[in-house]
Amino acid sequence: MASDAPLLDIRGLSVGFGPTGGETLAVDNVSLRLERGRTLGLVGESGSGKSVTALSVVRLLAPGAKILGGKIFFHGRDLLQANEAALRAVRGARIGMVFQEPMTSLNPLHRIERQIGEILEVHGVASREKRRFRTLELLNEVGLQNAERRLDAFPHELSGGQRQRVMIAMALANNPDLLIADEPTTALDVTVQAQILNLLRDLQKRHNMAILFITHDLGIVRRMADEVAVMKLGRVVETGRTEEIFTAPRHDYTKMLIAAEPSGAAPPADPKAREVLATTNLKVWFPIKKGFLGRASDYVKAVDGVSLALRKGQTLALVGESGSGKTTLGLALLRLIRSDGPILYLGRNIDGLSSREMRPLRKEMQIVFQDPYGSLSPRLSVAEIVEEGLLIQNRGLAAPERRAIVARALADTGLDPVTMDRYPHEFSGGQRQRIAIARALALDPELIVLDEPTSALDRSVQAQIVDLLRDLQERRNLSYLFISHDLKVVKALASDIAVMRDGRIVEQGAADEIFARPREKYTRELFAAAFGVNGDEPSRYPGAQQIVDM
Repeated sequence: MASDAPLLDIRGLSVGFGPTGGETLAVDNVSLRLERGRTLGLVGESGSGKSVTALSVVRLLAPGAKILGGKIFFHGRDLLQANEAALRAVRGARIGMVFQEPMTSLNPLHRIERQIGEILEVHGVASREKRRFRTLELLNEVGLQNAERRLDAFPHELSGGQRQRVMIAMALANNPDLLIADEPTTALDVTVQAQILNLLRDLQKRHNMAILFITHDLGIVRRMADEVAVMKLGRVVETGRTEEIFTAPRHDYTKMLIAAEPSGAAPPADPKAREVLATTNLKVWFPIKKGFLGRASDYVKAVDGVSLALRKGQTLALVGESGSGKTTLGLALLRLIRSDGPILYLGRNIDGLSSREMRPLRKEMQIVFQDPYGSLSPRLSVAEIVEEGLLIQNRGLAAPERRAIVARALADTGLDPVTMDRYPHEFSGGQRQRIAIARALALDPELIVLDEPTSALDRSVQAQIVDLLRDLQERRNLSYLFISHDLKVVKALASDIAVMRDGRIVEQGAADEIFARPREKYTRELFAAAFGVNGDEPSRYPGAQQIVDM
């Protein structure tokens, strides 16, 4: 190979799924090039073939997948022709990988030091002392605070950002030439996301690594990538320099992706509308028990003196980093966990009601969870999932009546009622979230708590769900408590915002006012991280630059 050949050169790669590999073509004649020290952003919606392409590089495809054709040159050698011993020498040494969800990549039974040490041992670091020294060096390099104290930690004892730093440390353990980052920031808060992106750029400069960055978030691609390749249904439909792709996209699909961010704004809340939900000085404290008798020595103050009110037809967004208390507050207001303080629902104090007394109110107070994959039972059909609440709350309804309500709820969320007898695995992520929303709508609620309902979805699907939620709210006069760390979605959906930090509300008010003139430094930091106004990317949001200047 010529000396000026790229570090990674994928030529005509095709990958199929099925008994012979040819039933479903997941990657269709893909060609990509990546130079040392550069970042290639591989973008597209879920199912476009991004991750399959990346996994093909290191030959780690799932069972049932088969490489049907093509060549993958790395350092001039075709990895598709390499034997297993040669591949083991490349994986984790010359090519590192960081995956989307560190909790599924890290072993929950092993401590951090052992997990990083295993990679070093496999690739020739025999001495335990040398492995420990190198592990500490790596953890400090990726910015993990109190690294020495974290060596004995299990993954569940770390935050999401800390776990992702550990994953990056593992990927960098043997100074790879190529880092494959597959959706490494999707599940992270905007501030932690910004830290991880800055860390990757800094490490790339120090080590002159190439990065293959896979994501569906075009905002991240614009900040990270030198070149972009856009994939659709297994094919690369457009490639080019990042600024050229964003300023003058040629393919209609690329134009659609760029335009697919959630847009618009919620109408102002009616100050005269009836209060649906209200609380004053609400607290949720979890005891830290020690000693033989298990007495509380201290408390985790997950929610610490919160006061808020939600009116009819209003969307109030709870925003803040993970651990700020958003979800705990939402669950407490629905009386799904214990709390201390008054909770008023339509003027009625419900904080002292028993489970039996709460049951009739459950149909009026619904929740939609973050993960559309985990919140739907794989053993039930869509009809059975959506009608489950009807069976509990309206036992006198006959089967045809329940089926009619299910059909109406599915139609309201943009799904064809004909599909109601299918199972969740037959639907896309966006369709599954619509099913979860239909399940909540079937009981004709007054209030819906939306707990990160768009974070696991593509930007284009996010925009569709935001439009759907706005339309449903207008038609049904619904009240939403919208929990999210995605401020772009919040801006498109919420009329009012409450910013949470360490269990407290630090800033609250009308969304347009807070976005234009945030008062608290913490709020300004959240906005700067979310909207990319740190000098790397021109912001398209009014008042964003003054957020940084303040």
